[in-house]
Amino acid sequence: MNFLDEVTITVNAGRGGDGCLSFLRRANVAKGGPNGGNGGAGGSVYLVGDPSLTTLIDLHYKPIQKASNGAPGGSSLKRGADGKALVILVPFGTTVVDDETLRVVGDVTEANTRLKVANGGKPGRGNASFKTSTNRSPRQTTQGTSGEQRKLRLQLRILADVGLLGMPNAGKSTFLSRVSASKPQIAEFPFTTLKPHLGVVRANSDQSFVIADVPGLIRGASEGTGLGTRFMRHLTRTSILLHLVEVKPADQSDPVENARDIRKELSKYSQTLAETTIYTVLTKIDCITEEELIEIKRLFNDERSVFAISSHTGQGVNELVDALAREIQERRELTKTDPDSRLAFQERADQLATDVLAQSVAARRQHALEKSESPEMCEVEFVKKTES
Repeated sequence: MNFLDEVTITVNAGRGGDGCLSFLRRANVAKGGPNGGNGGAGGSVYLVGDPSLTTLIDLHYKPIQKASNGAPGGSSLKRGADGKALVILVPFGTTVVDDETLRVVGDVTEANTRLKVANGGKPGRGNASFKTSTNRSPRQTTQGTSGEQRKLRLQLRILADVGLLGMPNAGKSTFLSRVSASKPQIAEFPFTTLKPHLGVVRANSDQSFVIADVPGLIRGASEGTGLGTRFMRHLTRTSILLHLVEVKPADQSDPVENARDIRKELSKYSQTLAETTIYTVLTKIDCITEEELIEIKRLFNDERSVFAISSHTGQGVNELVDALAREIQERRELTKTDPDSRLAFQERADQLATDVLAQSVAARRQHALEKSESPEMCEVEFVKKTES
């Protein structure tokens, strides 16, 4: 299945049913009173999280979604049936943005989340509802109102406890396959990973956490190079980042400079994301000597947490997983018991959502600008010069 993490759709709520104009007529009742019923309400549109979905690709092929209209009222005070609500299933972690106002409508992050994105039209009134003491035979009715129509941009940001960060070929996918049952594609060439992967890590019998592996970042990622802005979006719902740094890059580049470049790209994309707890993980240490590893560790001595691992041999992997499990457990308990921590968590999530939206808008404007500045195609006719 193709992975798609952003899509724009148009949702149309159902129109309300019209009110009915009717009077009671029977064999023995020549001029009965009004008995026109009200119409039914139009169906609303909801987004509901589905844990079995991992992509927005289905909505790409169905960009227009419409709920049912309400039925008109009938005689004998019969009320029209309400229009059926439209339920659109989306993956967990979907953020909904109004494409016209550029405001965040809401997030679908849990199984019981039911987010209304378009209100159904109001029902029309039948003439029976206009009967008064002075107007015994009203001929007045109202029509149902149109349902709300909105153009929405859905952005998927995968949910995970830990996000893997690093340049291409830093060993992110190999690490994920080592500590979980996830089987991402692994190869020796850059950009082997082209879409995010999730893996569940079981630290012990009663504790587990989720790791997200996103495609590698390069210089200029915060400006969209290598689709970097879309890849970094998936890191904004993680609470801890693992910055994997290859100790001996194949291109002979400096691992310290590589790490600094990635940190700069994070800061340019979102300062809030750059302030996330980051573990520096030196990878592929089986390719260097112990003396070389000590020297490289010394260069990272200003880092809060530095780990050295080899996903190939397993060296240092268990220590890293145990450290992650402890911190994640502490964060979960603190969020449950401390209101200030919950508030800080929500404020961080709101700020990151704002940053993601700002980056998405900037990317679209740049795309529109580049499209408008592209030279128009013109036909050129070559005429062979003939001698007179």
